[in-house]
Amino acid sequence: MRFIDTHAHLYAEEFASDLPETIARAQKSGVQKCILPAIDREWFVPMMQAVEKFPNVCFPCIGLHPTSVKENWKEELDFVASCLSQSKKVVAIGEIGIDGYWSKEFMAEQCLVFETQLRWSAHYNLPVIIHVRDAFNLVFDVLEKVKKLPLRGVFHAFSGSTETYERIRRYGNFKTGIGGVITFKNAGLAQTLKNIDLSAIVLETDAPWLAPIPYRGKRNESCYIPIIAQKIAEIKEKSIEEIAEITTGNAEKLFFM
Repeated sequence: MRFIDTHAHLYAEEFASDLPETIARAQKSGVQKCILPAIDREWFVPMMQAVEKFPNVCFPCIGLHPTSVKENWKEELDFVASCLSQSKKVVAIGEIGIDGYWSKEFMAEQCLVFETQLRWSAHYNLPVIIHVRDAFNLVFDVLEKVKKLPLRGVFHAFSGSTETYERIRRYGNFKTGIGGVITFKNAGLAQTLKNIDLSAIVLETDAPWLAPIPYRGKRNESCYIPIIAQKIAEIKEKSIEEIAEITTGNAEKLFFM
């Protein structure tokens, strides 16, 4: 079986001491590629160092994470623009979006930054990785502004309702990123997942966070992707081999074609 982890922060400090071993475990479990979402300028160098060490496994994105939209947001956005104009390695713009959980101080700026990066994604013909937390209404407001653009991408760590999923699909070819939360007993995501076609699902870990059961509370790793796939297989009443084939194909079409 072949898998792609479409969202892993393998350049985070949690992997500083054993990244080669982490990559080896991922590959042994069938995870052949890992998409590395960006956060901000501070984390760009560590991300690219991971890509340089493992060029056939780690694939970089560029973008300004909503929680990094602060007083210097213009400078951060200029950095993203510079990287987009110079780099041919980037496979997506992300992770971008709106976050109303950690702070509401720069919500207007978050919306502007999100819209700007969506427009760049259309200009550069790149998919987007969208982060939403306590802000779906604002995200839809921004998507409404750019609804004529040919957008595609993934809603990372999707946890919305079936109705939310259907509304998302009106604005572009968007997949749902399903991670370790699907294994949590009281998450409520399983019922929604029954109504989402496999063609709209990609797998992710969000490593080093949100590890699936039985590793919940510990450091998450890309090698846990098969656990997520197995849970989806149970919900969808399919074999894990079929889940692997379909979700990997979805990810390949989204990021590498």
